[in-house]
Amino acid sequence: MTELSDETRTPAAVPAHPPPRSASPPAPARRRRWRLPQVGERKVAYLFLAPWFIGLALITIGPILGSLYLSFTDYSLLAPPEWTGLDNYERMVTDPRFYQSLQVTFVYVFVSVPLQLAFALALALALDKGLRGLAFYRSVYYLPSLLGASVAIAVLWRQMFGAEGLINAALENLGFTDLPGWVSDPDYALGTIIILNVWTFGSPMVIFLAGLRQIPQMYYEAAAIDGAGALRRFFSITLPLLSPIIFFNLVLQLIGSFQSFTQAFVISSGRGSPADSTLFYTLYLYLRGFGNFDMGYASALAWVLLLIVGVLTAANFLVSRFWVFYGDD
Repeated sequence: MTELSDETRTPAAVPAHPPPRSASPPAPARRRRWRLPQVGERKVAYLFLAPWFIGLALITIGPILGSLYLSFTDYSLLAPPEWTGLDNYERMVTDPRFYQSLQVTFVYVFVSVPLQLAFALALALALDKGLRGLAFYRSVYYLPSLLGASVAIAVLWRQMFGAEGLINAALENLGFTDLPGWVSDPDYALGTIIILNVWTFGSPMVIFLAGLRQIPQMYYEAAAIDGAGALRRFFSITLPLLSPIIFFNLVLQLIGSFQSFTQAFVISSGRGSPADSTLFYTLYLYLRGFGNFDMGYASALAWVLLLIVGVLTAANFLVSRFWVFYGDD
């Protein structure tokens, strides 16, 4: 048996550089901890917020609390206020013009707001059909919302609906005779202001149009495949999915309508005439405060208006659970 050579007995040569070890897994990223602002940073933040806080205290909270105090006083702007307790609120119970202003305002709000929203929604549906020049039409239709509450538009409206205005001139050309002065007739004066408010449909129309653009088209396609007509698709798809937008517009327009003042003031020459048919609540408040210098009573009227708007807004939120549908319903 032959002996193994030295080379055969020599172990395999060890490589000069050993193979690298497998790379260890990277360390997990450390979460960034949120830290509270330092004292110096908070002081800088409060410094930038100071103008807003000052305005909130002096322009908003201060006058609100001041009017609340004045509502329990007899204050004529010419003498210091005298505390009278609930006398101003008791006077409202026997004030016929107070009830007249409430009636006029409620008729104005509950007639003009639904008509305005219905007209705005109808026009938004028409513009949502892919009309060319949509941006132009959207701007044109939004323009009345910017000008509707201005004095110039109210003056123009009074001239148009006057006894010798543009509306009567157009109707006379069509053969109508014995036409009334729409703004001077108690039976029609409030109706002209309602038409003016409906005409300012631009703001809710733009919001409706944005909401319609957010409804997925696949719902309409699936409904069309199932044989649903246009009316069925509107009531089963469009209205439910658009109900949050309708509710938003309803609350905004309701609050804004209760605050309407310029139109009634200009069209009725600041008196609520004829026969108090356009005596809005805000106009009556103005007449008592700045016409009769009865600031105590005017402040009480303002707080009653705040209570009415608050109750109606809260009622809207309570009822909304039955007809407003959100994405998670």
